[in-house]
Amino acid sequence: MLFRSCVVLGLTAGVTATAQAQGAAPAAAPAQQEVMVTTTRLGGNVYAVDGQGGRIEALVGPDGVFLVDAQFPQVTDKIVAALKQISDGRVRMVLNTHVHGDHTGGNENFGKLGAVIMARPNLRARLLKPNPGANGQPTPPAPAVALPVVTYDQPLTLQLNGEEVRVVPLPPSHTDGDSAVKFVNADVLATGDVFRSTGYPNIDRANGGTLKGLLESMDIFLSLAGPNTKVSPGHGNVTDRAALQAHKDVIITVRDRVAKLKKEGKTVEQIVASKPTADLDAKVGNAAGSADRFVQQLFAEL
Repeated sequence: MLFRSCVVLGLTAGVTATAQAQGAAPAAAPAQQEVMVTTTRLGGNVYAVDGQGGRIEALVGPDGVFLVDAQFPQVTDKIVAALKQISDGRVRMVLNTHVHGDHTGGNENFGKLGAVIMARPNLRARLLKPNPGANGQPTPPAPAVALPVVTYDQPLTLQLNGEEVRVVPLPPSHTDGDSAVKFVNADVLATGDVFRSTGYPNIDRANGGTLKGLLESMDIFLSLAGPNTKVSPGHGNVTDRAALQAHKDVIITVRDRVAKLKKEGKTVEQIVASKPTADLDAKVGNAAGSADRFVQQLFAEL
């Protein structure tokens, strides 16, 4: 087996004593939904933590817990409880891979627990001045305790729990504040939402994402992944380098199809209606929720 499951914890999602909603979330957390928080060993002292929102990667050991992303605030208590099954539960650092609320929503809670939050400067700026909500209403800025206090635009290397942690800033791809993390000894690559193993990419242009950067980031991932690397995406199953290459190939294929149709004078509505991804949808998965959006984003980028 690729990895083994370690602990499963359940809860009914709601506002807990430590949970306050973050204004930076472009999508609200589902309410009153049964949530399971699981930890799964990926390699070495690195675990996947799945609950509500994007996947977390956790490096555990005597130096404290290093988390990649924070999920929604409603599940912080259960995340900490799950971490206590595999460590002493002291969350020392939280690194945000991008600004979306299912990855940053728990920042405030972890900050109050004493964690140092790390992210790109652009991510911090977007937490301070988030995009308006879906209804056009202003979104309040994140509170000070939820903001990254360590920012970087160059690669960083951390030595924690006997692990070499490489923090890799990415070009504007999913957003303009993307990062990846490579756990060198464990041979685990955390990609955030720049790569998902289900569905088509999401170039969040409102938050600075670009097609050019997305393709550059895929090349960075391929350079960081070896034949045995476990690739942990922001959403979807943990996978491998071959899946990264397949994902890049899909991006290029759909890009070229949309570019050809646009050059022929087709409107975005006509291109979407022609279903240029149809023969790829089954392989990619989650096409109903992502194919048309990706085609629209490519049209705008091209």
